[in-house]
Amino acid sequence: MMDKKEQFKKVKEIVTVYLPEDVPKEAISKESNLINELNINSANMVDIVLDVEDAFGIRLENSDMDQIHTIEDALNIINQKVVNKNN
Repeated sequence: MMDKKEQFKKVKEIVTVYLPEDVPKEAISKESNLINELNINSANMVDIVLDVEDAFGIRLENSDMDQIHTIEDALNIINQKVVNKNN
């Protein structure tokens, strides 16, 4: 199982693919707001969620997606899902 640092690295890799050209990948931190700071659009948010599901072997519901505003939010939900999956 990945630790939180590895999870962050993986999520950062996924998000980087969808960054607009004017946003450097160095801008990504745990506190980064995906829409307001990283300029991720809603179509790309769906792609990010699909990639996260594949990468972590989890399923995110619409209610989970509604709670994801920052990278940290995503990591918390991923961690919760991974722990529940393994129990």
